[in-house]
Amino acid sequence: MQLIIQNLNKTYSNGVQALKDINLTINQGMFGLLGPNGAGKSSLMRTIATLQEADSGSIQLGDINVLTQKEEVRKTLGYLPQEFGVYPKVDAVTLLDHLAVLKGIVDKKERKAVVEALLHKTNLWAAKDKNLGGYSGGMKQRFGIAQALLANPKLIIVDEPTAGLDPAERNRFLNLLSELGENTIVILSTHIVEDVKELCTDMAIINKGQVLYKGSPLDAIAEVQGKVWSKRIAKAELEEYRKNFTVISERLIAGRPEITVLSDVQPDSSFENMQADLEDVYFSHVFGSNATEKIVA
Repeated sequence: MQLIIQNLNKTYSNGVQALKDINLTINQGMFGLLGPNGAGKSSLMRTIATLQEADSGSIQLGDINVLTQKEEVRKTLGYLPQEFGVYPKVDAVTLLDHLAVLKGIVDKKERKAVVEALLHKTNLWAAKDKNLGGYSGGMKQRFGIAQALLANPKLIIVDEPTAGLDPAERNRFLNLLSELGENTIVILSTHIVEDVKELCTDMAIINKGQVLYKGSPLDAIAEVQGKVWSKRIAKAELEEYRKNFTVISERLIAGRPEITVLSDVQPDSSFENMQADLEDVYFSHVFGSNATEKIVA
């Protein structure tokens, strides 16, 4: 099964164009959608999840027209939004059972088996009787995945799932997502480059509502290999280097800026060639043009 997005556009009532001619083909497996906060990722996710209308274009999931057959999409969709709320005074078993009823699992015996299996799968069985208000951030995210997996979805969308998680919870959550991607289309929308690098075999970079890159992370890194240069400079020199070079990132080391520049050739003998990684690819597409156009959520 494929998810095929063609010429998708969305402009909000305030005049901001959130999606500009989006074209993507997403296959089974883990697909990373990378972009800074406000790039248009959530607008795209909400449109695919049938939570908002598109102005034009099409989205096809197998033989389902996503924009016109919303109920059919919802039967086969698992969705974990960026802001996932829970009832704090309800335990995991009770809430998951209730959500299973809403998903159409009406047989009590079947529902009990599904709920137990998902709590085991998300490593929440030991905390099944604990009120959700007492769950950690990572446990709530894993419960979010449990509810998203009800009714065996063919498409799973997770929007910024690891934001705010500590390293241990992040690793548990990423391992769970990796398992899901073996048999399902899983779209991971994030601004965290490492999440995509570790999980995804295919990806896109989006900014200001436009797709800037589509391909595999390894191919993306290969494209900039040998073109990434680094140099430590004085703070007073920073603006001049920004004017004269394609500065894709900068950081402070012992109070002095270290800049990373994208160039086909060595800018000058003071620059050192660096081993490229996915973060360099991301920065080169998102910040390399020094664009100042307004971006949207």
